[in-house]
Amino acid sequence: MENQIRALEQKIEQLSKHIGILEDIHAIRRLQHIYGYYIDKCLYEETVELFSENCEVRFMGGIFKGKAGARRLYIERFQKNFTNGVNGAVYGFLLDHPQLQDVVDVAPDGRTAKARFRSLMQAGRHELAEGETRQWWEGGIYENEYVKEDGIWKFKVLNYRPLWHADFAKGWAHTPPNLYQMFSETYPENPLGPDELIKPTPVLWPETDVVPFHYPHPVTGEIWGK
Repeated sequence: MENQIRALEQKIEQLSKHIGILEDIHAIRRLQHIYGYYIDKCLYEETVELFSENCEVRFMGGIFKGKAGARRLYIERFQKNFTNGVNGAVYGFLLDHPQLQDVVDVAPDGRTAKARFRSLMQAGRHELAEGETRQWWEGGIYENEYVKEDGIWKFKVLNYRPLWHADFAKGWAHTPPNLYQMFSETYPENPLGPDELIKPTPVLWPETDVVPFHYPHPVTGEIWGK
């Protein structure tokens, strides 16, 4: 009887840990999807509050450090350029930002996690809206890190690698090389720039590379690229 009780206790402990991991995975997926919905509607103030104080945002060859860096990117740069300083949706601006194809892995201690997501973006500004009329496609990969603080999951490293852009009408087969430039100057030389540059500099379509996977091959156990 004692052996049976001990075995049941061990089984309950294992199930509790498994349930805890599943709850963490759900919370991280929810966090990432909420991020996408906030970005859809240009809610940049709300977006910044999803990050930890010691976060990093990696974007277009630059690393924005801490919440001050996140605010520089999302509020001082995106909010100014996309919505003319308005925190929220504005007439005639489209920025659909779905979060797809997620692979989430929680660390054994349940305090940190890593995940990979894909985004396929439709964006543009209507001809009747204020500002430049344009429309484009965009595709990219997230390889992110998360941290649990006081029981709440937050972004520790948001690493978005845009891989390709395309004119809506002509498509990706006609995307000019170097259509968009990676960051080349850091803050404060560039008042809206990153705190550090990523080396080697990432590439954009029609150049191609592979954003490293945080997870091993599920069958061989090997890490790609090593």
